[in-house]
Amino acid sequence: MKPVTSSLLLRNLFFTLLQPGIVTGLIPYLLVRNKVKILFSNPFEFQQYLGVLIWLLGIIILFHCIIRFATEGQGTISPADPTKRLVIKGLYRFSRNPMYVGVMLILIGEAVFCPSVALWLYTISVFIAVSLFVITHEEPRLRNDFGEDYEAYCRRVRRWI
Repeated sequence: MKPVTSSLLLRNLFFTLLQPGIVTGLIPYLLVRNKVKILFSNPFEFQQYLGVLIWLLGIIILFHCIIRFATEGQGTISPADPTKRLVIKGLYRFSRNPMYVGVMLILIGEAVFCPSVALWLYTISVFIAVSLFVITHEEPRLRNDFGEDYEAYCRRVRRWI
């Protein structure tokens, strides 16, 4: 494992804020900002605590994956600045896409915390978009970049969970 350079750290920070930051932070906030103010002005109920737990699990998974991409893959989470090495350790032993699982848990946690039809529809739409992106773009690129190593990995590990 090579040490992470400051340039790689800055690129990861930038792409984290840009991609999952917008998808799991800005857009959901814009969808439910009026409800959030009301929720925070009242004591939390069970569903808010459950939403926070799901959200935290997603955050932990997402950051675990970002760190793996930087340290093992020597790249970032962005398709514009991909990893140089295939990452198959850590959570990647159980899912080929744990980062997306983390993102979905963040969104599900937000939708549980602040129930909104718009937020649930957005969460479902993100899952559909991510699934299509993984199947049509990421998997073919990984097959091209890593060849038989990626094929063997696909035979051992499921796409999601």
